[in-house]
Amino acid sequence: MKELIEELLRQVGEDPHREGLEKTPQRVAEMLRFLTSGYERDLKEVLNEAVFTDEQYDEMVLVKDIDFYSLCEHHMLPFFGKAHVAYIPDRKILGLSKLARLVEMYSRRLQVQERLTTQVAQAIQDALAPRGVGVVLEAVHLCMLMRGVEKQNSKAVTAHMLGAFRDCPMTRGEFLELIKSRGPAL
Repeated sequence: MKELIEELLRQVGEDPHREGLEKTPQRVAEMLRFLTSGYERDLKEVLNEAVFTDEQYDEMVLVKDIDFYSLCEHHMLPFFGKAHVAYIPDRKILGLSKLARLVEMYSRRLQVQERLTTQVAQAIQDALAPRGVGVVLEAVHLCMLMRGVEKQNSKAVTAHMLGAFRDCPMTRGEFLELIKSRGPAL
């Protein structure tokens, strides 16, 4: 990858061997490997036996304001924001940190926000078979801020609802209300 980045620097009119750029190809290669490390992970590895069965809890489980960073597959520019992930258990629960790890795994790929939202929801559905899953992502896309339309205050919001979150307006409403609320700083 280092050689490709050196050639890219030449193509934009730079000297990849000048002071300041000498180590850039290696740093960029390492950065790209990190930002796309989600391709090297799978659902089973991420969940790592953190599915707990025969639990009686049957109310909504929500982890909100999960920071995520991804690369837009159209421009390879970052998009980043907050993920809000909820599910209603049906005898199976998942370690809370695993919800954040699912977001991380899928966001560390070349992505579009819509697919990322769906992948997180479907992974929870596949792992737990819960009564419902709700995922909302709010993100700022540098491809909209730095180039193209250059709209500095725009934010994209995507949602994917399954089961009770899709079928029951009260459940959907409770979820959306909970992610809007900003409790006291802990």
